[in-house]
Amino acid sequence: MQEEARIEKAAGYIRELFRGNAGGHDAAHSLRVYRNAMKIAEQEPGCDREIAALAALLHDADDHKLFHTENNANARTFLEANEVPPERTERICQTINMVSFSRNRDRVPDTIEGKIVQDADRLDAMGALGIARTFAYGGEHGRPMEGSVQHFYDKLLLLKDMLNTEPAKRLAAKRHDFLQSFLEELDEELNG
Repeated sequence: MQEEARIEKAAGYIRELFRGNAGGHDAAHSLRVYRNAMKIAEQEPGCDREIAALAALLHDADDHKLFHTENNANARTFLEANEVPPERTERICQTINMVSFSRNRDRVPDTIEGKIVQDADRLDAMGALGIARTFAYGGEHGRPMEGSVQHFYDKLLLLKDMLNTEPAKRLAAKRHDFLQSFLEELDEELNG
């Protein structure tokens, strides 16, 4: 099967897998992570674009906050059904396992694909999208607004300094500034 066809099928699989999910970890998020990863990959020589693309699309297919699967079962089901060779399936799953912030907070991935996909996911937690996703997730899980605001300090504002690739660092600068501006405005409206 051709690389482009696999990637298109992975996007369809993600749309189906996340049908009805609107809490910030949904198909739209996975598609944005894929697009971010491809932007970064264009500037990173040595990147296996298919590994990065499929890992980006499937990175939340087995997220512990959403699914009760083990050993990347959902991702593996898709990869095996679409004739991805076993050694590439392992590389994709290893890349997926390097992405999660909660599980890999200070861990730098050891492959360029892992660095790219981790950065792409972290970029989607920054800027206007990061703000929207934080409050969508908080609302879906009954988290009060103060808890969502605390999430900015516990994670979102830290991301800029945790990125691995130069292209991601350039993309993150504006998003980080927007997060800070939002918090200043929110504080003014709440307390001013």
